[in-house]
Amino acid sequence: MPRTQRNDNFIDKSFTVMADIILKILPTNNRSKEAFAYYRDGMSAQADGEYSEALENYEEALRLEDDPNDRSYILYNMGLIYASNGDHHKALELYHEAIDLNPRMPQALNNIAVVYHYQGEKAKQSGNEDESEALFDKAAEYWKQAIRIAPNNYIEAQNWLKTTGRSEMDVFF
Repeated sequence: MPRTQRNDNFIDKSFTVMADIILKILPTNNRSKEAFAYYRDGMSAQADGEYSEALENYEEALRLEDDPNDRSYILYNMGLIYASNGDHHKALELYHEAIDLNPRMPQALNNIAVVYHYQGEKAKQSGNEDESEALFDKAAEYWKQAIRIAPNNYIEAQNWLKTTGRSEMDVFF
């Protein structure tokens, strides 16, 4: 039984009903509809903390989906799971793949910056000042890209860029 047929949550059920209606009326092929169903089940599993199940659904959605934009969101969500489980290397790989397919995806750019910033903090704590500065510089570059795309978002990143002297602009928007 698909995950979306066993949700007990009213909001999840409502989303499922709406998604099913959209799937029925969308003028798209069955393969794309099936990919979306797996993507939807992946999101549901991810929201429930069932990361293994979510990844299985995302992998299947990725196998079926041809549209680069849709693939970018699948990869992005997979990156979220790996990042939350501490596999930052795999998360970065997936975020970069998402950006390759959809360069105007500020949330992936932001998450890359967050990972580099985290790694920079870890390097700083271990006394490796040069490595930490290099990682902070990488984080800054990705945050600048994200902010250029979505200037009203990432206020904390904008403040960090200003307070660390990594911002060439006074205002991003």
